[in-house]
Amino acid sequence: MGMKDQFQDKAEQWQQQAKQKAEQAKEKAQQRGQQRGQQRGQQRDDETERMRQEEQDRFDQDYDA
Repeated sequence: MGMKDQFQDKAEQWQQQAKQKAEQAKEKAQQRGQQRGQQRGQQRDDETERMRQEEQDRFDQDYDA
């Protein structure tokens, strides 16, 4: 095997590694995006529940008086 072949093989290995790392980074970014979406959904649910509870408290006060 000549030096040219060795360099080509090494270059191909680096390209494959770069592709794999790019794919892994893409997957991690997608996972982080999904987690953020879930957190936002939970925050909205919490806010909705808090607003519902406040409305119920106001309603109860109106009828307690």
